[in-house]
Amino acid sequence: MKPSALFALAAAVGGAFSAASCGGGDDGYDASGVFEATEVVVSAMGAGEILWLDAAEGTTLEAGQAVGQIDTTQLHLKKLELEATIRATGSRSLDVARQVASLRQELATQQRERKRFATLVAERAANAKQLDDIDARIATLERQIDAQRETLEKGNRGAEAQVEALAAQLAQVEDRIGRCSIVSPVGGTVLAKYAERGELAAEGRSLFMVGDLEDVHLRVYVSAPQLTELKVGQRVEVYADEGEDERREYAGRVEWISDKAEFTPKTIQTRDERSNLVYAVKVAVKNDGYIKRGMYGDVRFE
Repeated sequence: MKPSALFALAAAVGGAFSAASCGGGDDGYDASGVFEATEVVVSAMGAGEILWLDAAEGTTLEAGQAVGQIDTTQLHLKKLELEATIRATGSRSLDVARQVASLRQELATQQRERKRFATLVAERAANAKQLDDIDARIATLERQIDAQRETLEKGNRGAEAQVEALAAQLAQVEDRIGRCSIVSPVGGTVLAKYAERGELAAEGRSLFMVGDLEDVHLRVYVSAPQLTELKVGQRVEVYADEGEDERREYAGRVEWISDKAEFTPKTIQTRDERSNLVYAVKVAVKNDGYIKRGMYGDVRFE
């Protein structure tokens, strides 16, 4: 745990136990803690030179807003190569009917000849062997047509499978091109910037951090007796420092209550010490701009 978090925990626990033992303490607050904001670290999803990155600290961004671009020259060249290969592979697909048209024409001719010779044989004007030869030729042509059709269809299926594989590779490249666009996934304020234009980005490299400073929350720790008086959704009063001696009041709502107790101190020796349990509670607060991350705040349960 960070030193600041330990200090906040100790301060919150001290305030909580003081309130529990003295009926609310001198300041009248039930618990104290530190204001936090939901932070999202945006990382690069592509690799290459950062062409531009418009994410200066303090800039307000909207969800889905494009703030930068990673170079995609090599990816575009790969895309062009795949598109050309797809066209070349697709051109290998043949028209089966056209390829077997000549054989079918010859087969039709032989079938007409068979009808004519069958009539002549019936009238004993032709030799029966000639009819047998025509039948053999017809059978050979039918086998040739079936074999050629099967070969052509098999070749077409192979070409189609290659086109599908290349199309999948093309989709992957297009996806990688899209990922080179740097987009803020959430709306908020840029809290930190980790990269600059001209630097080399690698997949997973942190580029900037954006946080929601409008909806912040105060994390406090309460004792077991106080826990019985809290529920999720409960309205509470939150106070933040204003100037040297003043306090600014906000409406808060209990957003989350931990279901696990934490011992204070960590090394438990006696029964009395084992009773010193604290529970983390997160209070949602609408920020008017005056609440800053890391500021201390107090809460009073209604």
